This record gives sequence, C-alpha cells and structure tokens, in this order.
Amino acid sequence: MDVLAHGLWGGVAFYPHGAKRFAAGLALGMAPDLLSFGLFHVSHPGWLSLRLAGQISGPPPLSILPEFVFHAYNLTHSLVVWAALFALIWALRKRPPWVFLAWSLHIVCDIPTHNSAYFPTPYLWPFPTPLVEGILWATPWFMITNYSALLAAYLGVVLLARKLNLGRTEGGFSG
Repeated sequence: MDVLAHGLWGGVAFYPHGAKRFAAGLALGMAPDLLSFGLFHVSHPGWLSLRLAGQISGPPPLSILPEFVFHAYNLTHSLVVWAALFALIWALRKRPPWVFLAWSLHIVCDIPTHNSAYFPTPYLWPFPTPLVEGILWATPWFMITNYSALLAAYLGVVLLARKLNLGRTEGGFSG
C-alpha cells in the first residue's frame, strides 16, 4: 500500500481523540516505509529528483537499493518485532501504547498488497515467513477502492465523533 494511505489508515481510529493522537497514528502508520525506503530517498536524492520530474517511473530497481534498505524493511515490517516493541513500551509505561497499533496495521495491510516480485512482507521475521502472493497496491482498481474506503472511514469517524461529542477537548478536532 502507498505510504500516504498507510498513514491515513493509521490515523483514522485516533482522529476523534485529538490532534496529537491523530498525528501520532498518522506518523506511526507511515513509519515502516519511511524508516526503510525513506532512508533510501534521503541517501539517494538524485533518484527521487528524477522520479518527481517524471524522468523515471515505478519503484527503485532492487539492484540500486543499498543493503540497509532490506535490513530496515525486515525490521519495520515484522509483526514479531512490532509485538516485542509494543510489549516493551507497555512494560516501561505501565499502559498499552494503543496508538502503536497504527504500525501493526501497516504491516497487516502490506501482507495482501505485496507479492514476491518486489518486497514481499516479512511479517514473521526473523522467523521463516510464508510468502503471500498479494495484489499490487498500485493497481488502479485497488487504489480507487482503498481511497474510497478511507473516505468512508473518515466520514464515519467524523460523524460518529460529532454524534458522541468526541474530539471537542483541548487539542482535539472540532468536527
């Protein structure tokens, strides 16, 4: 799934709970990709410039990606690693870090939207992970369906928040 959609899905459940939680959900929803591919784009600004200028299209070829991208992708797209971090944060803070669920949602959404041709989701890493031959997230019908579902989810959350008078606290959104 594209990084923006990941962020929007990560933030939707936290929208009624104020701007800070929404922003955290948005950021944590995008974090797995930003901490892997984002690092590539920072370290290779020329590739991104060519991409934005329309001189090249598609994702970066596997052959030009540095090793750290593959390692970071394994770490950031593993439910095993995520669960360990969730448990550690819970133990340290003495309460569950619910907003951290946005990160796990990213991983779960990637499983059926990636295939073995380009970065299959290593959701059980460091353990052997059965490959899922998913649909490509950039397929037009999927993009339309996904963003339509996001629109419906946000409309539903905003309407529910208004009905329940949520999000009207300090720092919250006023629908």
